[in-house]
Amino acid sequence: MTARDVLQTQLERGIAALGLKLPDDAVARLLDYQALLERWNAAYNLTAIRDPAEMVTRHLLDSLAILPYVQGDTLADLGTGPGLPGIPLAIAAPGRQILLVDSNGKKVRFLREAIRALKLDGVRAMQSRVEEVEGQFDCITARAFASLEDMLGWGGHLLAPHGIWLAMKGKQPDDELPGVPAGFAVQGMHALAVPGLEAQRHLVVIGRA
Repeated sequence: MTARDVLQTQLERGIAALGLKLPDDAVARLLDYQALLERWNAAYNLTAIRDPAEMVTRHLLDSLAILPYVQGDTLADLGTGPGLPGIPLAIAAPGRQILLVDSNGKKVRFLREAIRALKLDGVRAMQSRVEEVEGQFDCITARAFASLEDMLGWGGHLLAPHGIWLAMKGKQPDDELPGVPAGFAVQGMHALAVPGLEAQRHLVVIGRA
């Protein structure tokens, strides 16, 4: 078996454990993204995670774990870094208009190359601070990006009236809940079981109050 075969087996088992049904080409495209990230990471230091198997767990499967909660036709991924969770979500559920936002120029250069190389229709990358982004989105994702208070303070204007905000966290962020700004309400808190990951993962679902 090649190294890619091993990663493919790991990824396929993880997707099955999450109970997801993805498009036929999704596994190959997710692995293409992982390989691209690994290659660029050597020069640009886009992520602290270097081990390919760990990338599958901590980047791909971690991102895919929130897929059942994603809704609507438009999505903004704030503080996306090298495209997480936005790019795995775009591959797993194509057809949505997705905006990837990061203030780091190196990361945005990588995002644009990934969009081009992976032919991600409807996905675009923007180098910007979250406060300066315009528009409204049905779904907003943010992964380990800031406190709930800060992320909603900076980016709350981007949430459409009936949209949902999916905040990806490690441990259950009970201490952050009092900081949720007026006009927003926590709709749910879900413990996520990411295959192969020992650490805690939680998803906070927020809507307009």
